[in-house]
Amino acid sequence: MSAVKTVIIGGVAGGMSAATRLRRLDERAEIVVLERSGYVSFANCGLPYYVGGVIENRNALLLQTPKSLGDRFALDVRVHHEVTAIDPAAKTVSITNLATGERLTESYDNLVLSPGASPFLPPIPGIERALTLRTVEDVDTMMTAVAIEHGDHHGDPGEPDEAPTAVIMGAGFIGVELAENLVHRGFDVTVVELADQVMAPLDPEMAALVQRALEAHGVRVLTGVQVTAIGESTATTSAGEELPADLVVAAIGVRPESGLAAKAGLEVDQRGGIVVDAQQRTSAADIYAVGDAVTKIDGIAGGATLTPLANPANRQGRLVADVIAGRNVGYQPVLGTAVVGVFGTTAAVTGWSEKRARAAGRKLRVIHTHPANHAGYYPGAEGMSLKLVVDAVTDQILGAQGVGGAGVDKRIDVIATAIRGGLRASDLADLELAYAPQFGSAKDPVNMLGFIAENLASGTVETLQWHELEAELARGVQLIDVRTPGEYRRGTIDGAVNIPVDSLRERLDEVADDAILHCQVGLRGYIAARMLNQHGKRVRNLDGGYRTWARV
Repeated sequence: MSAVKTVIIGGVAGGMSAATRLRRLDERAEIVVLERSGYVSFANCGLPYYVGGVIENRNALLLQTPKSLGDRFALDVRVHHEVTAIDPAAKTVSITNLATGERLTESYDNLVLSPGASPFLPPIPGIERALTLRTVEDVDTMMTAVAIEHGDHHGDPGEPDEAPTAVIMGAGFIGVELAENLVHRGFDVTVVELADQVMAPLDPEMAALVQRALEAHGVRVLTGVQVTAIGESTATTSAGEELPADLVVAAIGVRPESGLAAKAGLEVDQRGGIVVDAQQRTSAADIYAVGDAVTKIDGIAGGATLTPLANPANRQGRLVADVIAGRNVGYQPVLGTAVVGVFGTTAAVTGWSEKRARAAGRKLRVIHTHPANHAGYYPGAEGMSLKLVVDAVTDQILGAQGVGGAGVDKRIDVIATAIRGGLRASDLADLELAYAPQFGSAKDPVNMLGFIAENLASGTVETLQWHELEAELARGVQLIDVRTPGEYRRGTIDGAVNIPVDSLRERLDEVADDAILHCQVGLRGYIAARMLNQHGKRVRNLDGGYRTWARV
C-alpha cells in the first residue's frame, strides 16, 4: 500500500504546524510543503522588533529551514514554489518554480491550504512606494530603507542630525508596534488612522491610553483622516496636510489570500474567507484550509468571523493534521484574544468590545476598574485599567480589555480562559488565583471584577457609564463628587458638588433623591452609594470614576 500524500500550500504558522504534527502522527505519510516566498517557519510576529533592533540577529527569526525540516521530520519543503492552480477533480496542483521558471504538477491525496493574508493597499497615487511587513523579504526591504534613511540624513559638521521621518498608515497592532520600533531607530514618526481612535478592538476610553503612550514618546497620532497620496518624500492626508515621509508603511489591515481557492471553485464568503467546517474541511473533498485565510466561528455569539492571529492559525494547523490522521477532533470558536506592547504600556483584549456588543443589540453591564498589578505596599506596583463587558440578562462575559503596566496580559488571559470555560461574570469572584505580594493581591483584580459584577447582578449597586453622563446632567440630575476637597480642586466634572464620602452622613439633606456619584476610580463612589441607598436615596455610581470619564 502506497503512502498517503499530503500537499500543504504555505509553510508558515498553520501550514508548518500541520506538516510537523502530521509527521509525528504518521511516520509513513508523504508530506510536501510548497512555499511561495524564500522562507518557511519564520517568526513573523517578531519582524517589527527586528526593525527596531530589539531582536538583533536576523537568524533568530528563522525558526526552521527546508533542510532542518527535512532532516528532522522528513518533509519535502520547497521554497520559491508558487501554486498557481488547483484541480479538485484530478486532485492535482499546478506549480511554478519561481527560481527557475519551471512548471510542475503535483498530485495529492489530501490538500491543506495555508495561504495566509496579504496587506491591504488602498488605490491611491504613489502607493507603490509604501512598504509592508508580512514576510522576511518585507523586513529585509524595510531594514535596507531604514539604513538608507539613516545614512542620508546627516546635517553639516557641527550641526545636529535631522531625524528621518516615517508615516505609518494604520494604528492597529502592526502599526503601533512599528511606530515604537521606528522611534527606537531614531525616526520622527506620524501614525495616520482613518477611524476616530487607535486600536480598533479596544473601546475609545481604553484606546485613549494607548494613544497617550504613543504621544508621550514623540509619536504624532492623527485620527479621523487617511493618507490620500504618497510623494517622493511626503504623504498627503485627507485633511490636506502634507507630512514629511522618508518612509511610508502601509499597516491598514490584511485581506485573506483566498484567490487560489476561489479560482478552484471552493466556497468563499463575501469577505473573502475560505469557508470551512469544524474540522477545517472546505467545500471540496480532501481539501482543508487553515489560518488567516479561513472563516472561524465567533466565540461569543456564533457566526462566521475572520481572525488573523497566530494562535488560531497554529492551533488549526495542528488540528487538521489530527483530522487527516483519522482523529475525531474539531476546532473551537475564537475570541480574538490579543496583546500588544507600546513603549512599556501593555494593551490586551479578548472577546467583544462594548461598541460591538451594543451594535449587536445586547443589553449590557459594563465595569471599569483601575487596580495595581500587585499589592500596593510591595515595591514596584504598577497601575492598570481593566474593562469587563457583560450581558445584563445572562451574566455572560462578552469581553474584556486591559491597558497598563505589568500583569495586564495575565488578567486578560484569565478572563479569556473563563469565557472558554463558560464561567459567568459573577463567577470571577470565586476564582482561586495565585497570590503573593509581589505577584498580585489577596483580592486579585480579576476577583474584583467578579465582585462588582455580582453587585450589579444582584442590584446591590447601580452604575452609569462615562458616555451616558452628559445626557443625565442635561436633564438636571445632581452630580456629587465624593472625593476630598483637595482632589476636587485639582479637577472635577463640570457641575459636580463636592461632598466627601466621610461627610455624607452629616450632609444627607444636600443630596437629591436622584443623584449620580463619582470618585476617582469608583470605589468610594460605591461605598457612598451603599450608604445613601440605605438612607432612601436613589443614587448611581459613575463606573470607573473620574479617571475613566476624563480620558475621552
